[in-house]
Formats: sequence, structure tokens, C-alpha cells
Amino acid sequence: MYWTVKSVTPLENYWLQLTFENNEQRYYDMKPLLKTGVFCSLRDPKMFRTVKVAFDSISWDNNVDIAPETLYHDGVVNHK
Repeated sequence: MYWTVKSVTPLENYWLQLTFENNEQRYYDMKPLLKTGVFCSLRDPKMFRTVKVAFDSISWDNNVDIAPETLYHDGVVNHK
């Protein structure tokens, strides 16, 4: 199955709140990715908050993106 992101909200401590096309909500912790490659630039809180839905997934103003399958399968249902 292909997972389409319908909405994304940046949260405190580098978490994302995601709603998928099937109306499931997941939370994704970005902190582990912020240590590597292109994701390092998202440590800047201003850049992190530029996240938006792009095509079927999400991206930031610096063109960094993540596959929707990753967001869904590695996301958690409950946050905190």
C-alpha cells in the first residue's frame, strides 16, 4: 500500500504530527536523522518549522524530504 501524507505539523523537540490519506495520525521523531547528511540543516528550528506537504509526502524549504512509507512505518501512534 502507498501512504499519502495529507497534513503535517512541526512539534516541540523535533517531532512531526502527520495525518495520512486514510485519516490515520502518526508522530515521527526527527532527532535521529538530524545527525546525518542533508538532515543536519533541520536542526535550525526556523528551518524545521518550514515543513509542508509536498506531493504525497513532506519537504522543507531547503528541499529535504522523506518518503511517506518511512514516515508511516517508523511513526508512532502515541507521542510523549
